[in-house]
Amino acid sequence: MTFHSVTEHDVDSLRAFLRDADLTLAGLDQPTVHLWIEQDEAGTVIGSTGFELSRDGTHALIRSVAVAPDRRAAGAGSRLAMFALEQAAQAGASCAWLFSRRSGPFWQKLGFTNADRERLAAVLPETQQVRLFVGTGQLGAEVAWSRTLTDLSR
Repeated sequence: MTFHSVTEHDVDSLRAFLRDADLTLAGLDQPTVHLWIEQDEAGTVIGSTGFELSRDGTHALIRSVAVAPDRRAAGAGSRLAMFALEQAAQAGASCAWLFSRRSGPFWQKLGFTNADRERLAAVLPETQQVRLFVGTGQLGAEVAWSRTLTDLSR
């Protein structure tokens, strides 16, 4: 399967897919959010991944990594996550961050370690998720993760 960049025509189907996956929908149509989807032969979204960069481009917030339930346990999640990590590294990021309350073991297998959510918010304050979580008071309930991207650099 191949990934393609999300266009304005894909946003509604991606939004529905991420809603079903119980992931954040904030800013999916913003130009600062880089998103890709994977579709089956019928054009149904079966996977998604993406990131947002910090203003200086050195930090990336990985987001919207989801796999359709019938496609899980076949490595699809790892492929999607690694694609976003590689794209972020190619864009110049040296550190990746994310929020995940439920999937810590998955992210640990990809080299992430538990991180300070306040530090994440400090280095990525302009990202859609951070703005949402800070604005709603949800930041304190989130679990942050990070990893370097130096092993993926250009």
